[in-house]
Amino acid sequence: MAATSLAAASRCHRHHILLPALASPGCFNHRTPNRRRICPAFPSVLCSSSSSASPQPTAGGEEEAEDGEEGRGRRLSKQSSWEATDGQGDDYLYRLGKEADNMNIAVGARSGIVDDLFVGKFLGRDSDIVFDYRQKATRKFEYLQGDYYIAPAFLDKVAVHIVKNFLANNLNIKIPLILGVWGGKGQGKTFQTELIFKAMGVEPVIMSAGELESERAGEPGRLIRDRYRTASQVVQNQGKMSCLMINDLDAGLGRFGHTQMTVNNQIVVGTLMNLADNPNRVSIGQKWRESDITHRIPIIATGNDFSTLYAPLIRDGRMEKFYWQPTREDIINIVHRMYTKDGLSFEEVSSIVDTFPNQALDFYGALRSRTYDQAILQWVNDIGGYEQLGEKLLKRKNREKLPTFIPPKPTLDALIQSGNSLVEEQAFVMNSNLSKEYMKNLED
Repeated sequence: MAATSLAAASRCHRHHILLPALASPGCFNHRTPNRRRICPAFPSVLCSSSSSASPQPTAGGEEEAEDGEEGRGRRLSKQSSWEATDGQGDDYLYRLGKEADNMNIAVGARSGIVDDLFVGKFLGRDSDIVFDYRQKATRKFEYLQGDYYIAPAFLDKVAVHIVKNFLANNLNIKIPLILGVWGGKGQGKTFQTELIFKAMGVEPVIMSAGELESERAGEPGRLIRDRYRTASQVVQNQGKMSCLMINDLDAGLGRFGHTQMTVNNQIVVGTLMNLADNPNRVSIGQKWRESDITHRIPIIATGNDFSTLYAPLIRDGRMEKFYWQPTREDIINIVHRMYTKDGLSFEEVSSIVDTFPNQALDFYGALRSRTYDQAILQWVNDIGGYEQLGEKLLKRKNREKLPTFIPPKPTLDALIQSGNSLVEEQAFVMNSNLSKEYMKNLED
């Protein structure tokens, strides 16, 4: 029987099969990762010549450590990160996921990213219904086609602010992160800024004052930080200049009369102040990482009266103020480009501007729109009157075309007549004060 056991052991040894090491001086001391493994050639034969079952210590503590590690479970690979731990002994991948801001909502169950076995085809290939919207968070202003006039002073201010912020690491000066463009209503602040973005190839992330309030506390502040990081990703991933633009900032954060300050107003103000002070460290809820560095993104905010904002937000170190009041030359050039397709000369446009001084730029756009009223009324009569509007505009067949609308050609006299009508309506609104008539008991 002993000869049979030795023969079995010798045969297993020649085929590099490890046998369990038991406490026997005459047994081969082979180490094995599984102490219940047996020789495949002789399944029922174990290497034993003594009834003693007490294990002998192995030759070296390293082998004992390896046995203990293998007893807990064999690792896939020493280079595998699936079982790696950080300096504190915690699971590395778990900590990395906890620090990141990806909650599987920016990717979702998308084909090609998640295994097709888990994506399925029942509800479609892409389960994240707002993924396409997230990809279009920036604006490219492709609709701005034509020859527009950009005021030189406006262009210089916006361009210098953007360039200074992108060169902040190379300049040994304090650079405000926010540019506040303020001025009268309808002076073209937003439109001029969009023209500059298109000319410079900037793809901004746009926000409005309506997004600065929410039924949930803290949501607008998080949204600002999220949009800021989105603009940073445009710079990092696409190699294009970007910025964060907030329209009508004072409408969302300004204090008018007895308006109440909400928690979200305070959080938004604090968020903008923190961005101005720490533009490279922006968190949207994840844990901080030393390597999580955000590109410095310039912020441009428009408004009408920044004196209603929180004073520390608009101080010189955080916000650079630019008061925009177009000159007569700027207004004439802008309006002339507006009426280029109508065939009006530069002298005729100058006459219109001089006839209605101290008017905002949108006033001259309203003049052109008012001249279309009579032509539209005539078109309505041509298609059958007011009773047929629903049938003709909405319920017509796919291949049925609307009657051709011929736009009128504005003349100088027609534009001046429309301008006088608009001025009369402005004066009537300011002089009527119907609110005082309706609320006589309301004290001023």
